[in-house]
Amino acid sequence: MSDLYGLNFEPMSNKLVNYGVTENGIAVIELASNSAGAPLEGDEVGPNTYTHGMMRDIDEAVVRARFDDDVTVILLTGNGHKFFSAGASIQMLNSVTPGFKYNFCLHANETLSRLEQTPKLVICAMNGHAVGGGLEIAMAADIRIARKNSGKVGLPEINLGVLAGTGGTARLTRLIGKAKALEMMVTGELMSFEDALDCNLINHLWEGDADDFRRDVLDWSSQFTLPNKAVKAVGNIKRSCQTGPEIPFEYHLALERELQAALFNSSDAKEGIAAYVEKRVPSFTGK
Repeated sequence: MSDLYGLNFEPMSNKLVNYGVTENGIAVIELASNSAGAPLEGDEVGPNTYTHGMMRDIDEAVVRARFDDDVTVILLTGNGHKFFSAGASIQMLNSVTPGFKYNFCLHANETLSRLEQTPKLVICAMNGHAVGGGLEIAMAADIRIARKNSGKVGLPEINLGVLAGTGGTARLTRLIGKAKALEMMVTGELMSFEDALDCNLINHLWEGDADDFRRDVLDWSSQFTLPNKAVKAVGNIKRSCQTGPEIPFEYHLALERELQAALFNSSDAKEGIAAYVEKRVPSFTGK
């Protein structure tokens, strides 16, 4: 992916996540670890198993993208072509105390909530299997795009005698409904990308090899960058959709009105309305 849109990756502090920003403002967060959750070496490619160290790297990357005014879209993906992420490292979980496990889940909750609440569109490019904690990360994105015939999704934590404790039970239930989510989690069965598309767990399923998929996702994501899209409006739509369903309907309507009022005062709203009247393509600035 490093040759696309001028993207140059740099590793985060623990070398478990690669981060780079394209010339048009897409921050790419690439999960990159081996099956033990350690940094990749040489020609290794991930199953991108995550540890607390990787979650800290994700957190660092999300905060960097959030504070970068030149970033308008965040793209999550995994190293290699077989896995987006195989989930949490079982070796790590087997070697730490119950207290550490609790705080590990708490920090992961905080990190994924930060990703979910950041006022920038988050797109997940599911380049391979997304299981367990890998699916939990993907579900915190706003839009999920998967590569056809490249993997499955699922929350099989029941087979370990536990549940999906970093947002899995909450987000899966909200995304596909209580009955289907409960069945999926208590059986521990994995679902094909095709079936995941049918139940709205993923938004798009695209054909192509791994390289084409990465390029196509970046191309598609570019529609949400400046000057193509009013990014303040994107952020406010996201906030209304994330917060509104969790509050009473009349409060959601009030929130929507306040978000709209803020947009009406923006330069981009003036540009968008003027462009429509003048029958031209708008050029948004994010202001």
